[in-house]
Amino acid sequence: MTMRNNERLRDLLKVYFIMGSPNCMEDPVQVLKDAIEGGITLFQFREKGAGAFTGDKKAVLAKELQNICQEYHIPFIVNDDIELAIALNADGVHIGQEDESVEEVRRKLGDKIIGVSVHSYEEAMAALAGGADYFGIGPIFPTATKEDAKPSNGTKLIEELRDHGVSIPIVGIGGISAANAETVIQAGADGVSVITAISHATSVREAAKALRKSVFKDEKLLF
Repeated sequence: MTMRNNERLRDLLKVYFIMGSPNCMEDPVQVLKDAIEGGITLFQFREKGAGAFTGDKKAVLAKELQNICQEYHIPFIVNDDIELAIALNADGVHIGQEDESVEEVRRKLGDKIIGVSVHSYEEAMAALAGGADYFGIGPIFPTATKEDAKPSNGTKLIEELRDHGVSIPIVGIGGISAANAETVIQAGADGVSVITAISHATSVREAAKALRKSVFKDEKLLF
């Protein structure tokens, strides 16, 4: 079973942590380790924003974080940077509407995970036709993490896609926390993705654990 299998991917998307050095209050390496201990199921390296690393420094940090993910069997996804993803042999990429087409990315990456941010039914259908493996939909709630974030639209698009019988895995993003994650899952998402809800928490481990508990309502946490 590959990670591109829909059911496998649904499980991996449950607690999806996104982070780069500008998002961390502490060393990104320690933040990731603590988040993994708290129960995240997938990690996306997103090195953007004020003070973000570029060039070799970005690549070195990416490799260090990837090594941690591999040690704990957590899939490692790269945001936007297709060349870096190829160089690292990452598990996949996540792209937006302003990036390369899904078809072109699929040609370059072959049988890797490709996630696409979509904001309308039309964008979703185009991404699906191009070979997307999952949709990132948001911002669900207001967020200050992305300076160019679109207005929050709740779970409307998730519900619309599910009402139309679209079964591709979906992860919600934007302003999500342990307090509201359950509503995103109830709307039809397979998982939730967060940045600062974990990376800015007083205890990264406990924040990840609380988010996981909210998503896996019936799971008995053993850690």
